[in-house]
Amino acid sequence: MLGYHFSKFDPNDDNKTPFEKLFDLFTELLQYTSGDAAEALHWLTQLDKQYKLTTKDYGIGDFIEDLKANGYLRENENDGSYKITSKTEQAIRKRSLDEIFGKMKKAKSGNHRTFKSGQGDEPNPEIRPYVFGDSPEAIDYTGSLKNAFINHGIDSLSMRESDLEIHETDFKSQTSTVLMIDISHSMILYGEDRITPAKKVAMALSELITTRYPKDTLDIVVFGNDAWQIQMKDLPYLEVGPYHTNTVAGLELAMELLRRRKNPNKQIFMITDGKPTCLKIGHKYYKNSFGIDSKILNRTLTLAGQLRKIKIPVITFMIADDPYLQSFVRNFTEVNGGKAFYSSLDGLGNYIFEDYEKNKRKTVR
Repeated sequence: MLGYHFSKFDPNDDNKTPFEKLFDLFTELLQYTSGDAAEALHWLTQLDKQYKLTTKDYGIGDFIEDLKANGYLRENENDGSYKITSKTEQAIRKRSLDEIFGKMKKAKSGNHRTFKSGQGDEPNPEIRPYVFGDSPEAIDYTGSLKNAFINHGIDSLSMRESDLEIHETDFKSQTSTVLMIDISHSMILYGEDRITPAKKVAMALSELITTRYPKDTLDIVVFGNDAWQIQMKDLPYLEVGPYHTNTVAGLELAMELLRRRKNPNKQIFMITDGKPTCLKIGHKYYKNSFGIDSKILNRTLTLAGQLRKIKIPVITFMIADDPYLQSFVRNFTEVNGGKAFYSSLDGLGNYIFEDYEKNKRKTVR
């Protein structure tokens, strides 16, 4: 006989092995050490010393051996240095995805900004009367037969157009996204680590797209004095540099990448904490960190308008609460016709994922 077995709740008993518990912490630390395995293991050892994470039967040395045996860690035989593997990189992305989705509140319904639409490809529970032109595959035959019985009786059973019911369907648009990440020096200024949450969101978003929306594309661009594209596997190692903020270079590279994509729906997500402070003119850099420079601002707003003309919205996620900086974002968003979110570091993932998921779906009437 099947049944349920009830036992006393123990908050410390999560059914994880000692390796799994340490691995969760190790992958979290790797995001703060920019993928430096040795530094993460050093931090883990210090945490073990302070909080007694291990037992006499399973220590940090055992954990390191298990990491190597399971393909998460590679040791250089010449100098004894450690490097994480592609398997670990994927584990970090998956952890980031699970963490952000685990915290997410249910997304509110909203408009889907799509410029090309088509027939829905996924039924949902909503039912409506048949309208001429609806696909036969969308007919709810059980509900339609029930209507026929009620309307015409069993003796003279017939089915008419007025009896038919249709399952609503959702259209999943194919979307090409460029995620722009600001790696200027301000992302770690004033004792606040802004780059790690940005990296975590980027890793989670890349894992979401590759696993759940394989027809979508995601390109990742980082921008400081210049802008360049990085691969998904490079994200754990991303670091802030001694850079100014060349937003123009990031937008120009994002536009070029999206021009190559065949998907009809395109968008740019930009994570930044400040205003543009740099331009590259020829082989020289024009820089000004003191206020909003009109020369830099005008070039940035010109690009915002160009993106609007080709129907590429820029969704800006501002992770700073300075009203002066936010005024620039409002101006940029108005010219582009995109959207802006002013987010705390803790809420960044929620904003990005809710917006991405909301923009993926449209009910086809």
